[in-house]
Amino acid sequence: MDGTPRPAPEATWLETVRGFAVAHMLGAIKEDLAALGVHHDVFSSEADVLARGVTDAAIDQLAKADLLYNGVLEPPKGKLPDDWEEREQLLFRSTGFGDDVDRPLRKSDGTNTYFANDIGYHMDKVARGAQVMIDVWGADHGGYVKRMKAAVKALTGDTVPLEVLLCQIVHILRDGQPVKMSKRAGTFVTLRDLIDEVGRDAVRFTMLTRKSDAQMEFDLDLVVAQQRDNPVFYVQYAHARCRSVLRSAAEEGAYGAVDDAALATATLDSLTSDAEMALVRRLAEWPRMVEAAALAREPHRVAFYLAELAGDFHALWNRGRDDASLRFLQAGAVEATRARLALVAATAAVIRSGLAVMGVDPVEEMR
Repeated sequence: MDGTPRPAPEATWLETVRGFAVAHMLGAIKEDLAALGVHHDVFSSEADVLARGVTDAAIDQLAKADLLYNGVLEPPKGKLPDDWEEREQLLFRSTGFGDDVDRPLRKSDGTNTYFANDIGYHMDKVARGAQVMIDVWGADHGGYVKRMKAAVKALTGDTVPLEVLLCQIVHILRDGQPVKMSKRAGTFVTLRDLIDEVGRDAVRFTMLTRKSDAQMEFDLDLVVAQQRDNPVFYVQYAHARCRSVLRSAAEEGAYGAVDDAALATATLDSLTSDAEMALVRRLAEWPRMVEAAALAREPHRVAFYLAELAGDFHALWNRGRDDASLRFLQAGAVEATRARLALVAATAAVIRSGLAVMGVDPVEEMR
């Protein structure tokens, strides 16, 4: 023996190190989510699902329904992978439920495939009482959708629908140029980097201005710019302007109480201009629009709506600069002013409601 320390066998330390690493990474993920204002009630562990036998139970259920068999898959189309070999596997009859080919549940070494473990995870959600399941995946998993839907349909008798939303990669721009990222080189922008640079609200709002499966360019300069092209600023500015009008009315004290309850009784007959009616019509769309966005799983509709609402309000504000009769505060015309204040208060309320749906805080004034 030369006295040189020998490394401990892997079996004596691997599980300890793995447990520490997983806990550390999950902790970092939770911190990032908290910084973004995202809360998860449940974090599921594949290891836990396996340990509780959920995956095995799901496979047994498929077997009892005669939906499993031992067979050999056809080789993949195109150039064969170097590690592909023709072998008998345990296959799920997923083609009977809308998939393109039957899918393997066990590898050649007898362990579960990723697909089998994903079946267990979804069955665990069903066991916890899920009446509808919504998965959010990266766009590169698009080919996985049919098989997962087939498995859920087979196991639940098509009583628990599975919806899958695919998300595209976000491209970061700075100074009008793409920020080049490389995992190999270790150069990349994390979610936490975005939050630290532009703030939580700007990240949330900007991310929700695109449909989930649409390509997105996150312009670091634009999201902090105070200009119309920046929807975050444009919507927040509209709310701040509304609040400014209401504060001014309260300070003047000539128009009575200007809280929401008092303005709810205002007579609105004097709201007759095209710009005022356009804003009224836009406000009336809000209940149905937010319901439609929820049913379609498309929160970007809320962002679009808020930008359009802000545009209508800013248009009315600008009209008042050129036409004194359209200004919100009319000296000596209490009822007409209260009607306009009710319109302003309603605009602010809907903007706050829409921002709340998006998890964004409204601002009282712009600095």
